[in-house]
Amino acid sequence: MTSRRNVLAAITWAAACLAVAGARPRPAGASGRVRAGSVGKPWLVFYTEKAPLEAFEPYGLLVLDSEYHPPLRPLAERGKVLLGYISLGEVEKHRAWYAKVRGWGILKDENPNWKGSYYVDIRDARWTGLVIEELIPSMLRKGFDGLFFDTLDNPPFLEESAPLKWKGATEAAVRLIKAIRRHYPDIPIMLNRAYTLLPMVERDIDMALGESVYADYDFAKKINRLVEQRLYREQVKLLQDAKRRRPELRIMTLDYWNPDDAEGIKRIYREQRANGFEPYVATVALDRIVPEPK
Repeated sequence: MTSRRNVLAAITWAAACLAVAGARPRPAGASGRVRAGSVGKPWLVFYTEKAPLEAFEPYGLLVLDSEYHPPLRPLAERGKVLLGYISLGEVEKHRAWYAKVRGWGILKDENPNWKGSYYVDIRDARWTGLVIEELIPSMLRKGFDGLFFDTLDNPPFLEESAPLKWKGATEAAVRLIKAIRRHYPDIPIMLNRAYTLLPMVERDIDMALGESVYADYDFAKKINRLVEQRLYREQVKLLQDAKRRRPELRIMTLDYWNPDDAEGIKRIYREQRANGFEPYVATVALDRIVPEPK
């Protein structure tokens, strides 16, 4: 998932941007690309292959890792909408395409929050070509219905941090999303955070995800914690504004909490549903399914 770096900077950029404002066909749903059967059902994010198929039964939409995932065909036969994870702003060492991209010289600094994951120069046309012509087709051939875009909060953050070095990175991220949509007009797409980009791409995606909106994990202290109230309210506003501008856009939230604290998890679900969002609460490792407490 996202590196959860300097979210306040991303929100500041997003507020400023508000002033500027062939895939397999799928049956139409609320957005025209997501099957109607998944709407109104719980959803989840799960990044390993270690779970029995019956554990997925309550869920309509599953965000899964593109490599480490349970068998896709049985899930598809049960009517699940399957989104495959793809990191568009970074490349991790364990990915099969790491060596190729490293050889092109377009990998930059290592993300200080995620060892072994390197910022990619999203402005380079070779990266766009690789994503559109190789990575996405490979995922669709595996059986994924659509895509989950991660780490696209990087380009605005990097451009703000080093304007000369990363000039044009935000615009390049927008172009990449739009190019993917042109090439794959019928697949469902979920965008993680990247609040800066939302006003410019919200019509090119079907779902916007707010990660760590209400509750997060403190890696230094190794505890779950509530997000600072001002930051929480700012994220809620950005997501609600996107929903007002495009009512058919589904707004999802992913918050992290101790799975043994049922009352704490219930509180998060209540809060996010009151905001008009579709919540899921999990552990930060995203390696176990955490059912909503009754």
